[in-house]
Amino acid sequence: MKKILSFLFVFLALTSVAHAETFVFTAIPDEDESRLRSRFDKVATYLSQELGVEVKYIPVKSYGAAVTAFLNNQVQLAWFGGLSGVRARLRVPGSEAIAQGFEDQAFVTYFIANSSTGLKEGKDFPGKIQDKTFTFGSKGSTSGRLMPEFYIREHFKKSPEDVFKRVGFSGDHSKTIQLVQSGAYQVGALNFKVWENEIKAGKVDPSKVSIIWKTPPYPDYQWSIRGDVNTIFGAGFKDKVTRSLLEMKDPDLLASFPRRSFIPARNSDYQPIVDVGKKVGLLD
Repeated sequence: MKKILSFLFVFLALTSVAHAETFVFTAIPDEDESRLRSRFDKVATYLSQELGVEVKYIPVKSYGAAVTAFLNNQVQLAWFGGLSGVRARLRVPGSEAIAQGFEDQAFVTYFIANSSTGLKEGKDFPGKIQDKTFTFGSKGSTSGRLMPEFYIREHFKKSPEDVFKRVGFSGDHSKTIQLVQSGAYQVGALNFKVWENEIKAGKVDPSKVSIIWKTPPYPDYQWSIRGDVNTIFGAGFKDKVTRSLLEMKDPDLLASFPRRSFIPARNSDYQPIVDVGKKVGLLD
């Protein structure tokens, strides 16, 4: 019995060490899951080589699940949107935004419409979307929910539910395009980078769906890291992760985001998201 207990103790100790040495990250599910898996498995391989530890990507089913995984230390790093990143960092003291895409300094949301509506692109907010059916993306999305809801409320002075005939949440930006293109919803709002990606992939039919308005720019996606990683992985580990992300130069990796490059980020960069989140009622 003593030998068995001794074996179990050693096994559990080794398991604990192996777990501690695995650096785990996740990302908000803003696109098709298979595409995300392909992208982030490559990122895990890259980070493993750069950091000298095992790195694993775990997918999540929702924006809220990404925040919860970060809170519970199931992941130590996450590719968040503006709102999900703010939510996560508010709940995990000491956590920091360490890198953002070059494009994330001035991100925009596209409002799109089915061609049957007759709506055309203009510089001013499209007031004629009133009484149409409208779909956001995920309920926790910055570009697919927070910012479009903010501008809808600013223009109409009432909630989306009081503006539109029907309001939905597609779950991700790719699905928003599909729903508006098919006519299931007349109008929708989504991340401009996903729109560009789907255009390149040939998944958008311009005869059925088009952009009708682009929001003013705001800060969005970023890599956020927990404040206790140096305790777990050793002194200087956070800086090493930051440097690895900023020095990511592989065109294939960058194109999968898609981002031109990654640049430094700070928590204070996302104060505009905090302010808008409080105005809309999505942050306390």
